[in-house]
Formats: sequence, C-alpha cells, structure tokens
Amino acid sequence: MPNAFAYLALILWPFVCLHLFRRLSPERAVIWSILGGYLVLPPVAEFDLPLVPDLDKFSIANLSAFGFAVFYLKHRVPLLPKAILARLLMVTFVLGAIPTVLTNSDPVIFEVMEGSDPIVFKIYELPGLIWRDMFSVLSNQMIILLPFLLGRHYLASETGLRDLLFALLLGGVAYSIPALIEIRLSPQLNTWIYGFFQHDFRQMMRNGGFRPIVFFPHALWLAFFFMGTAVAAAALLRQEAREQRVKYLFCLLYLLAVLVLSKSLASQLYAILLVPLVLVANTRVQVALAIVLALLAVTYPMLRNLGLIPLDAILAQAEAVSPDRAQSLGYRFRNEEQLLDRARDKWLFGWGGWGRNLVRHDETGQILSIPDGRWIISFGSYGWLGYLSEMGLLATALCLLGWRVLPGRAAVASALAGPVALLLAITMVDMLLNDTLVPLTWLVAGAVLGHAEALRPKSKAERWRTGRKQQPVMGSLDEKPEKRTIL
Repeated sequence: MPNAFAYLALILWPFVCLHLFRRLSPERAVIWSILGGYLVLPPVAEFDLPLVPDLDKFSIANLSAFGFAVFYLKHRVPLLPKAILARLLMVTFVLGAIPTVLTNSDPVIFEVMEGSDPIVFKIYELPGLIWRDMFSVLSNQMIILLPFLLGRHYLASETGLRDLLFALLLGGVAYSIPALIEIRLSPQLNTWIYGFFQHDFRQMMRNGGFRPIVFFPHALWLAFFFMGTAVAAAALLRQEAREQRVKYLFCLLYLLAVLVLSKSLASQLYAILLVPLVLVANTRVQVALAIVLALLAVTYPMLRNLGLIPLDAILAQAEAVSPDRAQSLGYRFRNEEQLLDRARDKWLFGWGGWGRNLVRHDETGQILSIPDGRWIISFGSYGWLGYLSEMGLLATALCLLGWRVLPGRAAVASALAGPVALLLAITMVDMLLNDTLVPLTWLVAGAVLGHAEALRPKSKAERWRTGRKQQPVMGSLDEKPEKRTIL
C-alpha cells in the first residue's frame, strides 16, 4: 500500500506545476508538468472519489497543466483540431463511451452449482454500468485528451518541437542516475520513498541482474522511455551547430548504454531501427516510415483475426534469440487469443469497465487472462469503435503530416518533425505489446498534428510557379528556346 508521502506527492503536484508556469515559458511549463509527473510521481497510488475518474499521477498532471494554461495564463486552448477527420475521431473517442455504458447495464454473474437438482449459489458479481459510470467514463476520456490539446496548441512550432526533444534528453540523463542505482542495488526506490513495490519483483530480474523500474509502472516502460530519449539525443545531435555536437554525441552514447543495461530487447531493437534513421534520413523518409508503422499498428487486430500475422514464425525468431523472451511472447499471444474470444461477444462497443473485459473462471470469478497490450485493453473495453477512435486519432496526426510534406504540396516541415513523428509511431507499435499509452504520448501526438496543420499547402498556381523555376533553361523538347540578342 502507498504511504502517506505518496499521497502527499500527488496533492503537491499542482503546486509544482504552478511554479513551473510562473518561471518557464508556456511550452516548457506544459512539457515539464506532464513529463515531470510521469517521472517522479508514484504509480498505482490514486484518490478514488465518487462520480469522478480516479485521480492518479496521469490525471493530476493532465488537469494541472491544462488548468494553469487556461486559468492562470489565460490562454485559449482550442478544443477541436482543424482537420475534419481528427475532429470526428476526437468526438467519437469521448462520446463513444455512451453506447458502451448503455449496452453493459447487465451484471456479470459467476455461479457454482451444487446438488443434484442442481442448486445454484451466486458467489461473485461484476456490476453492470449505470448513468454514474457514464459521467465518470466521459470525464476520464476528456482528461486523457488534455495533453493532446496542449501539445497541438503549444508544441507545434519549431521551438515547441525542440523544447520537447530537449526535455526528453534532459529527463533521460537525469533519470539514468536512479536507474543505474537500481541496476546495481535492485529496484527499491519506489519502496524506499513511496512505501510499496508497484509490480512483480520477479519480472525485474533478467540475465543474472536487475532491470530498473524507479517510479514507472513496469521496467519495460522505463526501457522504452530511455529508447525515446536516445532518439531525441540523435535528433538534436544532427540539428545542432558543430561546436555543440560533441556533448549531444556523448549523451546519445550514454543513453544507449543505459538502454542496454535496462535489459529490454524490444526497446533495443527500436533504437537500432530509429537512431540511424534519425541521423541520416531526411524528413520525408522518416515521416513515411512513421506512417507505415502506424498503419501496421492500427490494422494489427484485423490482420490477427484473418490469420495474417505469422505468430509461429515470430515465436521461432524469438526462440533463436532467447528462450525466455520466446516464452514471454508466447504467453502474451495466448492471452490475446483468450481476450479476443471474450471481446468478440461485444465487438462493437466493448465490455466497459470493472474488469468486465477480462477472462475469468466461470465459478469463482478468478482472473485467468491478463491483458498486456494497449490495443487489446482498448478493444475489449470499448470495442471497435473505441479502438479505431483511439488508434485512428494517433495515426491521423502522422498521416496528415505525411500528406503535407509530400513533394510540392507544402512548405518544408521542421527537421525535428520527423524524429517526433517516429517516436509517436514506435509507441503505437509498442502498444501492441505493452500498455504504454501515457500522457506523454498524447502530448507528442498533439505536437505532430499541430505542426502538420500549421504547414500551409501550396495552391496550384504556386506549385506551377515552383515547377517553372526548377526547369532548366532550355525547357522540354516541346518548348521553343528563348531568343537571345548577342551584343
């Protein structure tokens, strides 16, 4: 159980955010209110109040950042994006919870039958959803989207993107210190400071050593965070002046070393893919790959249902790398199969909350299958409508950016937009394995969408004039050469 200091930290975080908004620029205040809460506040601990969503490290940071931006800075943060599809998906993401609640008013009852008649004894019940749950779910969906709105409004510019990447770099370097302490001494910081350990300690041991977790929900989340900080370091290394590159190169190598020590194969593979791409590829190539990864993540459930995902081949490759990792991946796949069977019963709007989407024992109600990936959690809880709204909103930001940076369509996008887009896309891929959709992800998605919307498409006349300027002097074979007077 969390100690008193854990709850005190949650209570004090709005005051920390107020100090940030007083001392920093709006862009940096928003970033550090969200990122700082993610890094230092206790996981799992929450205030369970009636009629409202649970107030935990994520919701408190979201509400604090948005509240001070609107009521302290007196800024008008738009609630809807310009892109029509993004608007539709946002509305569906929030209001789609209404049919979920309305179609889950019946309780889930677990019964044990004894006797020859038989005699039925009810021993456990998951309550049905009522109007109070509708208010709570709608509020929670709106709170989730607050970083998305802030990122779109404040971080769409070149300065905002740079501040975001620099904050990730700085946060990664600072957070590496407690991470290295846990690698050496064992994951104990959350226990020492907040009075409890947030996960199964056995999962923190790997290859004869420890995996750090610090104040994250799981060690895999922390390793993924370090991967993102390494990508940020690579992006800044490429864009900074020559005299500044040495320190960014050192930060990149240092963060990659910490990532290796974090012992997460998936995050290491992500870094192997993204870091070289950020260092050498142009923005269009980076955005194109980001779109491919996002579309793969969005269509994964459909491909999975059609049997087009080669699960056996993936497990065989994992077995060649590490039997332990293959066993873990196989466990995830088996869980997904059971949860998919459960989700098919309410495929459109899902099962809603209270753990109704989980696979349980028919008599005792004991949980038999635990979801790992965000996609199966969203699909089971809110059905296809909720899943496509959530993943589609993230993918729309990338697709709009890709549409705007096509050759000849828009002004040149920021060179930092490509790395930020890749961070969003790789998070969507990781959401197939882990529940890593956090406020920081929504902040990044908002920044990508806002930057894409800010790119003004060229008119046909402008594109024609640009094309004329790029033609050689003699033009095409069908074009007559200009007459020249020789003096």
